[in-house]
Amino acid sequence: MTLLQIHVALSLLGIVAGLAAMIAMSQGKLPPVLTAIFLGSLVLTSVTGFPLPPFGLDPPRIVGIISLVLLAIAIAALYLFRLAGAWRWIYVVTATAACWFNCFVGVAQTFMKIAFFNALAPTQQEPPFLIAQLAVLALFIVFGWLGVKHVGRGA
Repeated sequence: MTLLQIHVALSLLGIVAGLAAMIAMSQGKLPPVLTAIFLGSLVLTSVTGFPLPPFGLDPPRIVGIISLVLLAIAIAALYLFRLAGAWRWIYVVTATAACWFNCFVGVAQTFMKIAFFNALAPTQQEPPFLIAQLAVLALFIVFGWLGVKHVGRGA
């Protein structure tokens, strides 16, 4: 398996585990194994993206850096500070934002790599791409709001 294939597999795992974790979190639940898979796969997704060409500081690497910062905060909030006080909502917001970043990239890759979607938005400037990204953003705003509402107050 090549590094690119590993990176893509980790990204897909992060998206699936992340969506499941977001659903659980929106109900006030933090399943330990699912949460660890979600956070770990997103960290590994970002880390494995850095050695992939093209090299240099480009938008994908900037997203990777931002994602790693968000994940470091989320992991500290959960495992170091054990969601005490404000760390509960800080965890929800940073974990949700990190998951959204991964899904944002997933949507962009879908429109770049899958012929059907590429035909709808070949330059990623067309309405279908914008609509898809706005729908994903709206979904994560709802997940974040529900997560803060339920996990954030210790439900």
